[in-house]
Amino acid sequence: MFFLKKILASLILPPLGPLLLAFAGIWLAGRRPRAGRILAALACGLLLLLSEPWLADRLMDAIEDLAPITPAQLSAVQAIVILGGGSYHQAPEYGGDDTVGKATLERLRYGARLARQSGLPVLVTGGAPFGGRPEADAMQETLEREFQVAVLWTETQSRDTAENATLSAPLLQAAGVTRIALVTHAFHMARAKGLFEGAGFEVTPAPTAFSGRGRSALESILPSTDALSQSYWALHETLGRMAAR
Repeated sequence: MFFLKKILASLILPPLGPLLLAFAGIWLAGRRPRAGRILAALACGLLLLLSEPWLADRLMDAIEDLAPITPAQLSAVQAIVILGGGSYHQAPEYGGDDTVGKATLERLRYGARLARQSGLPVLVTGGAPFGGRPEADAMQETLEREFQVAVLWTETQSRDTAENATLSAPLLQAAGVTRIALVTHAFHMARAKGLFEGAGFEVTPAPTAFSGRGRSALESILPSTDALSQSYWALHETLGRMAAR
């Protein structure tokens, strides 16, 4: 089921979704030229539109709907849970070992800040769905070696956010932890919060890496791969919320 979801998402979402639509238009043009050209043009226009920063920002604004955690909220929880966000495989500058990816590092940085502020214990969660080193092991190493923050629990078997929640639950509940601060990207937080609540936790969101802040007017109108990536994740999360319902 995990791999099926990945394949379906790739077929629907940019860039592959609009490209497949364009190819369909080119194929159709041999039989119905006008309809085929219109379909191909719409697909190319859609890909261009999703690469526009101003649109990517609006898509992200619609799903980054939970505020940062406050000191008062942080003081009321029992543990900090940091979700993995992808690995950097066979990193040459780290001796060819797997280490944390960019998104994971952003989450770890903020999680480390909260841990130092509060003194709360930390759980990291993330497996190795495509092989290699479990993400949580690399997360623990990074937190302890580079941020000097101890990790009390490490969950290494999960493949997605739903499994992050269900497989982390026994570790935390065995220690009597039911109230957590959950650290993940702002666009991902609402769905992650719901999944951890479904696993039996009282969740205080601790979102990080909010998108689309401080762009200049020129940056907002020039298409970019960064904007296309933001559009991808906004649509990906929207599909995930729809599936969860």
